[in-house]
Amino acid sequence: MIVELDEMKNYLRVDHEDDDSLIENLISSAEAICLDVSRCGTMEEFSEAENSKIAVLYATAYLYEHREEADHHAMLLTLRALLFGVREGGF
Repeated sequence: MIVELDEMKNYLRVDHEDDDSLIENLISSAEAICLDVSRCGTMEEFSEAENSKIAVLYATAYLYEHREEADHHAMLLTLRALLFGVREGGF
């Protein structure tokens, strides 16, 4: 994992354990989304990229805070902007 649970909870300002499982699942989902957006070949390659951690923190926080009414298109546009410098040109 690029972002550990404790680091994510600190970023979210969550101080209880009730949502730990949810947050861990959202971190995994955010990493997969960011990997797809960056078009990096592997998670290892992605984790070394500039802004990879910030992108995962952002995506996880977005998914956590907007779990009822998430606008995934808006989230993806922001992730593309964050990861523009590392985004591979094509598949």
